[in-house]
Order: sequence, then structure tokens, then C-alpha cells
Amino acid sequence: MLLLDQGLPRTTVPRLRKLGLEAEHVGECGLATADDRAILDHARQRGLIVVTLDADFHPHLALSRAATPSVIRIRIKELKAEELAGLWVRVLDQCHEDLSRGALISVTETGIRLRRLPLLR
Repeated sequence: MLLLDQGLPRTTVPRLRKLGLEAEHVGECGLATADDRAILDHARQRGLIVVTLDADFHPHLALSRAATPSVIRIRIKELKAEELAGLWVRVLDQCHEDLSRGALISVTETGIRLRRLPLLR
């Protein structure tokens, strides 16, 4: 299941659900004003993959040496909900195995960069 961070449109959630993906927005689960660590803890406890535009999640996971949760960072600006949903479907198809084990993924216009967790050993 995907947990969409605050900077992402809530309207993406129904689109993802129509595509057969489980998804929720931080605003739907009482985390609209939560800090990144609280969002990571929530995702870890529930086995969720965090999807964000925020660069801060990666350093939190690196410094904590955590093996979960997986985080997908979208580094493409001004995507609409429908475009985001399609992008996530492609990322999940390509990286499903790594995401299930714990990974950090950065998605840019030119490709996908994947790093397995934990980052520091």
C-alpha cells in the first residue's frame, strides 16, 4: 500500500484505487501536520511505502540505519494526479521486489535510481 505525503494531491488516491492499488493520503490518516519521522514510523508500523516530493525522508532513513519503510521520491515537478498515478504504476512494476525488502527510489524525468535499505551498515 502507498502512503502519499502532504505535497501530493489527494485526488491521486482514487485514481490509484481505480488502478487496483491500495493508497491513502497522510491527510486521511491524521498525519497532515505530522513531521517526517512520524510519517516514517506510521508507514513502518503498517507496512506502507511512502511516496513524497520531499528530500528529507532519505536522510532520516540513512541516519537511523532503518531497513524500512521504502520511500519513493518524485523529482518531477507539476505532474497532475493522473500522471502521478501512471508513474507510480510503472515504478511499482519495475521495483516491486526491492520495495518489498526496503528501498529508496528517486524518480526523475530521465529514469529511476534505486538504493537498498539500510543505507549505512
